[in-house]
Amino acid sequence: MICGFDMDTSQVIKLTAIVFMAGVFGLLTVSDKYKSMITIIVVLVNAIITTVPALLAITQNTQTGVLSMPHLLGNIGTKVDSLSAWFILIINFTSINGVLYGSGYLKAYTHLKVNRELHWIFYTLFHISMVWVCMFENGLAFLISWELMSLSSLMLVIFEYQKKETLKAGLNYMVQMHLSVVFLTLGIIWLFLNTGSFNFSSLAELPQNNHSLWIFIALFVGFAIKAGFIPFHTWLPKAHPAAPSHVSGVMSGVIVKLGIYGMIRTITYLRYDWLIIGEVILSLSVITSVYGIANAAVIKDFKAMLAFCTIENIGIIGIGIGLGLIGMGNGNPVLVLIGFSAALLHTLNHSLFKSLLFFGAGSVYQQTHTRNMEQLGGLIKKMPITAIFFLIGAMAIGGLPPFNGFVSEYLIYFGLFKGLNPISGISQVVLIVLSIAGLAIVGGISLLTFTKSFGVIFLGQSRAEFHHEPNEVSFIMQLPQYLIVVAMMSVALIPQFYLSTTSKVILALFPLNTSLNTSEFSQMSGNIATIGLVSLSFIGLMLLMFGIRWVILRKREKVEYETWGCGYVAPVGKAQYTGSSFTRSFGHLLSFLVKERRTFSRIAKPELYPENRTFSTTYNDILEKYVIAPLTKRTVFVLNYFQFIQNGRIQSYVLYGLFFVILVFIGSALNLIK
Repeated sequence: MICGFDMDTSQVIKLTAIVFMAGVFGLLTVSDKYKSMITIIVVLVNAIITTVPALLAITQNTQTGVLSMPHLLGNIGTKVDSLSAWFILIINFTSINGVLYGSGYLKAYTHLKVNRELHWIFYTLFHISMVWVCMFENGLAFLISWELMSLSSLMLVIFEYQKKETLKAGLNYMVQMHLSVVFLTLGIIWLFLNTGSFNFSSLAELPQNNHSLWIFIALFVGFAIKAGFIPFHTWLPKAHPAAPSHVSGVMSGVIVKLGIYGMIRTITYLRYDWLIIGEVILSLSVITSVYGIANAAVIKDFKAMLAFCTIENIGIIGIGIGLGLIGMGNGNPVLVLIGFSAALLHTLNHSLFKSLLFFGAGSVYQQTHTRNMEQLGGLIKKMPITAIFFLIGAMAIGGLPPFNGFVSEYLIYFGLFKGLNPISGISQVVLIVLSIAGLAIVGGISLLTFTKSFGVIFLGQSRAEFHHEPNEVSFIMQLPQYLIVVAMMSVALIPQFYLSTTSKVILALFPLNTSLNTSEFSQMSGNIATIGLVSLSFIGLMLLMFGIRWVILRKREKVEYETWGCGYVAPVGKAQYTGSSFTRSFGHLLSFLVKERRTFSRIAKPELYPENRTFSTTYNDILEKYVIAPLTKRTVFVLNYFQFIQNGRIQSYVLYGLFFVILVFIGSALNLIK
């Protein structure tokens, strides 16, 4: 590699646009048989093109450029710094895995040729628009890319637009994504009015006043909606079940992380109020984590369950961000490094194991055509490879060693305990102690959630009959899962490499006026390296044990017996434990947080010979049911009074335009508009 080599990022954007347009032309002209291959090539080529400046930004220096658009936005600054590079690499890896998995997943939808063609076109746009979001410095260009990303992901979500429930989920997603755009637009315009620039870097020029705080709040809310912090989370449990599973994997693995990218990008230009903002983000993040995993534990729809787990992990990432800000406020550079490094590393880890879990869920759905885990069971015998992948993802998301989730969660725990020293006030100590307790509770509930999910879906016997016997999915759907597991294990076994990389990113973003050769940082680095070594030893020991077993038993005849049923073998599949019964006690314990609704009819006293009855339970998202839904209902009620404005008559619209022109003229004449 040439030292000090610079790449013009504006040329990179132009080149990716050309590749995208060539791909669209190819998708519109080739037969349906080759469309998935064209999409794979386009995504792979654009990933390679954008990975080069990302690697240069991390290993050398920031890559910049100027995109000239004289008739639209003028000269637009483009930049790939270390933060952009980190997210671009995650986007590219996850998008490649998504398109590989999707090429096999969509083979079951050959009867929907138009849907598939549109899907692949919007997938290529979705991928490159996410990369563009990380490359534009100009706020207006950023918003255009953000909108392209939102609209293309909407079209991916409503792949099966013939279904009413899919369109309903898509409408919900569209409304909330455009609400995000409203807040971001407000913040960027407000920034321009105060600084005369649309560039995000002008945030650093804002004086310390109320306007500056409100600009940050507007941007934060816009990014929080995309990330899925509560109470802006309600689109996730609806969009993910509706979307194809490879889209769910990419959206959960990447698109929500761009909300995190926006938050960190904004924070890098923040020059004051670090402590109070950090405490607010830390508090909100802990609540988000607990709320997300509590709802995930009781959900029957396994894709909705994974969506709530995304909310939980966004909260865990937010804890790292909050810790970093508290470190900035307290003048503790080691805490800054630990907090933000943990946030970036967990961003990577979550993109890996969550896309793995969604791909596994998609494989189950493709073979069974149900998302209700209560109807499943025994799939480990019919889909063993999928079961192993899902188990690995479940252990990783639960933060268990020797997988990658343990590494980033260990860093967050380490940062929380370091945040207690030096003590800066009783309120901060109480907050951090509660955060430690909250994170521990989240870890416990996560294990409960995935023990239930894996056990009910893959173990035991089938609880329902299907139209065809479930089988293992094709190799093209397994390939990206193998790639993800390799990446996960690389984080678990050589975590010091990833910690070193995230440290470089943080040091490039925040001017930490101290030497990092401190005892705390050295201790952290040593502990991380030890974790990798212990994980490698554990895996080696397990392989040795299984190897010895294989050598001893390889020539013996295999005899299969029924699974021991503890003295009782269920006569029918329905007599097994269900997911609802598994978490019933938990639901009662947290009934104030996860609201259960029962549907049944009681047996009357005079009824000597009761008829067949049904009993069902569902859990409601209390924030959606008691806050979001009533607020939406009231808003619609008020807006209905203004329906007369949109009456469909051209004459009325001409009058509206004339009225607006008169208002602008009067305002200019009276110097009200400058």
